[in-house]
Amino acid sequence: MSAANILSVIVPVYNEEATITTVLDEVLARPETAEVIVIDDASKDKSRQVIEAYIVGKTRVKLLTQEVNRGKGAAIIRGFQEASAPVVIVQDADLEYSPEDFAAVIDPIIKGRADVVFGSRFQGGPGRVLYFRHQLGNKFLTFLSNLFTDLNLTDMETCYKAFRREVIQNINLQSERFGIEVELTSKIAKAKDLHVYEVPISYHGRTYAEGKKITWKDGAAAFWHVLNFNLLKNRSQFYKRPWSDIPPRKPL
Repeated sequence: MSAANILSVIVPVYNEEATITTVLDEVLARPETAEVIVIDDASKDKSRQVIEAYIVGKTRVKLLTQEVNRGKGAAIIRGFQEASAPVVIVQDADLEYSPEDFAAVIDPIIKGRADVVFGSRFQGGPGRVLYFRHQLGNKFLTFLSNLFTDLNLTDMETCYKAFRREVIQNINLQSERFGIEVELTSKIAKAKDLHVYEVPISYHGRTYAEGKKITWKDGAAAFWHVLNFNLLKNRSQFYKRPWSDIPPRKPL
């Protein structure tokens, strides 16, 4: 199988009417994209109407809607359940992450080397210079997560996480908000059977005036989630089936 038409792209949306069509244009322009699953998380702006108008005649784009705002995690989990392509990736609906990095992020999976790939904003890719304290917070949470998972990641909180579909659909997920990044990382690490890679990506961060949503409260919640999913949760409930039942990784 070639790298073309191999990717399910999960796009959670909340109040992104200004950027969503540009993001979808860029995602659909990528040869890797087989399908795009957009989940509108009860946006209060015109995101839903904009998306509904955009997808007319576009058979590769599916719109799912949440009737009440449940959070990014809940939207992503719903998207994972709907994915049908061999590889799955999450794409934010703003312009901070570039679909031009899809090829690099999924390459270890295509070559049969990885089950999961993290796209790191801190491995030397180009990026907009912005909030230093945010970077410190991200690095601290990654450090804390690494202490418990024994993974040597540089960017646990990254949006760009790619998975073999059989892998992500075998993980029981419950975090409805930004804790999803911590939960995913913990449960991937605890699986032991999975091969995890990390590759550099570009990052074009935005300011709060431009629509950035994450705050210090999300950082504090992430701290709790690191402790919760690594120390307190019952690991027997992390996965749907034993990993021995999941098809082994191989080149696609």
